[in-house]
Amino acid sequence: MDLSLYTVNNLWILVATCLVFIMHLGFACLEAGLVRRKNTVNILFKNSMIISIGLLLYYAIGFNLMYPGGDFAGGFFGSISFGLNVPEGDAAGINYADGNYSFYSDFIFQAMFAATCATIVSGAVAERIKLEAFLIFSILFVGLAYPITGMWKWGGGWLDALGFYDFAGSTLVHAVGGWAALAGVILLGSRKGKYRKDGSIKPIPGHNMPLAAIGVFLLWFGWFGFNGGSVLSADAGGVSKVFVTTSLAAAAGAVVAFFVSFLKFKTHDLSMVLNGILGGLVAITAGADLMSAGEAIIVGGIGGLIIPFSIVFFDKIRIDDPVGATSVHLACGVWGTLAVGLFGDMAGGAQLVSQLIGTAACGAFAFGVSFIIFFALKKTIGIRVSEEEEKRGLDIAEHEMNAYHQLEKAPYNLDIK
Repeated sequence: MDLSLYTVNNLWILVATCLVFIMHLGFACLEAGLVRRKNTVNILFKNSMIISIGLLLYYAIGFNLMYPGGDFAGGFFGSISFGLNVPEGDAAGINYADGNYSFYSDFIFQAMFAATCATIVSGAVAERIKLEAFLIFSILFVGLAYPITGMWKWGGGWLDALGFYDFAGSTLVHAVGGWAALAGVILLGSRKGKYRKDGSIKPIPGHNMPLAAIGVFLLWFGWFGFNGGSVLSADAGGVSKVFVTTSLAAAAGAVVAFFVSFLKFKTHDLSMVLNGILGGLVAITAGADLMSAGEAIIVGGIGGLIIPFSIVFFDKIRIDDPVGATSVHLACGVWGTLAVGLFGDMAGGAQLVSQLIGTAACGAFAFGVSFIIFFALKKTIGIRVSEEEEKRGLDIAEHEMNAYHQLEKAPYNLDIK
């Protein structure tokens, strides 16, 4: 083993882990900015719990379920065992993954991905879901559902044997989270007052667009670890190429979303541009290592094109998603996965069929399991707060605190003449 190369590879995986961790701060800021002020604490609380729940459950069962080893190659389910099974005779896991990085580095990098799925759901069901119901859903979804679909490809399961390709998770992370979000929104229903009796739609703007913008830029920054770390080494050519394709796709998503939303709505909508950036990022994630720079621009640009049409479509069918998670993660995740069969090094008819099968299978499983979990919760403890609690806001109803405190009269005159 080349110890110098091993050290560099392992260090890059850990740096990428830190970048993916920052994405959870990005999600928290984005979601908090796009909901009403009276629900800010609730969003921040959920995001704080998601990463904590995700790490513990991925340690307890998720990692083994997702990466079971050679005996489960081509299968549908991983190994049901508990804790971290460090390789025998190698307490530090140094010889893991052909000596590219340690066992512990692999675990913590993958654990950051696991919690992301539930974070996607958090924004879509915001402002009306019961906290306890959401936390129970997160436990079951992150602990069981996400690792199973992840195993199908990344753990050497049946989709991997089929030839399905998803470099960093357009489907396995983003679309899976988007399908789960869709199931939750359908069973929850829309926020009060969102859709009027005459069929018109009442916009409910977020309370803090600067916070939302900060969240998107933190997510873009973290995506360098999300995609760049998925090279699973510090290979100079591979990592640098992924950095380029990731950035160009995000930029193209923003520009296309800007032009399309302006032509469609005759206004310069910041939320469309922010979601356009994210749509481009989600779209390129499945094939970031396969695309040329020009192809990345096309894939990301189409992701940005999808955003305004998808948001309008979901509103028309009364799917109330406060942050646009179903459009960004579901619609653009599906597109990005299919794009692997249309662009890049693996493009071709056979590959497109594999991508279609993988997208459909993961979507059916994620939506079905999530619907069952939410439905069971709805019939037992309930999943929606009361109308009065929704009106007051979840910050007071669920947490008995406000995100912002203002003095009735400022103690000093701060006007500068």
